[in-house]
Amino acid sequence: MLFSYISHLFCPKCKKEYTTKEKHQLCECGSPLLVAYDLDTLKANLTPEMIQSRKSSLWRYHELLPVEDSKNVVSLGEGMTPLLEMPKLGKDMDIQHLYMKDEGIIPTGSFKARGAAVGVSKAKELGVQQLAMPTNGNAGAAWALYSSRAEIKATVVMPKDAPTITRNECAVAGANLYLVDGLISDAGKFISEAIKDWGLYDASTLKEPYRIEGKKTMGLEIAEQFSWRLPDVILYPTGGGVGLIGIYKALNELKELGWIKGKLPRLVAVQAENCAPIVKAWNEKKQESEFWPDSTTIAFGINVPKAIGDFLVLEALYNTNGYAIAVEEKQIIEEQKKVALLEGTFICPEGAATFLAARRLREQGWIKEDETVVALNTGLGIKYPNTVDIEVPILNLSDSLYKNV
Repeated sequence: MLFSYISHLFCPKCKKEYTTKEKHQLCECGSPLLVAYDLDTLKANLTPEMIQSRKSSLWRYHELLPVEDSKNVVSLGEGMTPLLEMPKLGKDMDIQHLYMKDEGIIPTGSFKARGAAVGVSKAKELGVQQLAMPTNGNAGAAWALYSSRAEIKATVVMPKDAPTITRNECAVAGANLYLVDGLISDAGKFISEAIKDWGLYDASTLKEPYRIEGKKTMGLEIAEQFSWRLPDVILYPTGGGVGLIGIYKALNELKELGWIKGKLPRLVAVQAENCAPIVKAWNEKKQESEFWPDSTTIAFGINVPKAIGDFLVLEALYNTNGYAIAVEEKQIIEEQKKVALLEGTFICPEGAATFLAARRLREQGWIKEDETVVALNTGLGIKYPNTVDIEVPILNLSDSLYKNV
């Protein structure tokens, strides 16, 4: 058997195909490229039972990943994150079967480790020595750390308001780190100039084809964790939208392999009300979004005013009878606190936004009481130490604790 059944790269817009043996960024037409696999041949060589006997990492799906030689795999043990039942929160929302896919329990503390693991591994296989990317924080941290492990030099530009811990992660990994007084779109302009001037490998969201392959393993894992029977709804916090595109791609590949049957889950793109370009486009039944001016949200990871893969996000929503919803900014942190109080898990603001979206969609009746619902928590709450503002009583040495309990 082959380690990977990768076939070629293709453009979802103009259908032009590219080889996987050379470095490629965007298609000539400007569209992101996607990875195709020889699923017909793979179907005859791989079964779900074979997968389930392997180590608990995303590399258990290596035939459906783009790295062709196992020697090029760069791993920190990422993948197979918990799928947790959330019964008390579900009761509070009136959703009987509520689950959380917890991506906080993964190297670098966020789901970005998936894209970095596969993207950096393939970059290593292609002979990349230096890469560059803009980031809202977690992606840059993940790519910097994995690049360090692969002995690839990383250049990262992030907004100066990005979480401090992600800045520190980049710095300790030895990346060339720069802060910009602006948004991720502004950081992207600096990266584009550097790539043009210095010939660096562009690791920006969807400007290389392989990050999405790492992210799609969330979909593969959800299917396996449900014993190849799918939930009714999957909610995903959407900035660049790579994870949602990846989950949709994964489920379609599994369906072609014959491992899953029936309708795909209804996919939900969750955004914040102060940065909701996908939601606006979906409401207007458009195929692409418009730039969202003056965007800001406490869920910093989804503060993306214009996603290059917006048309792929919207396609996934339309084709699964899904939904795009913008949640109230002030309620995100309240939902984060409620998840911790009821279920004992401290999730990131982006993850809290997905639970808030589930709550709102249940109130609207779009999610039914007895449906199986999965919300993606994309990172650890402790990576955002400034989002929760609390006051704690201070004991004087002469006080008794019992007076304060």
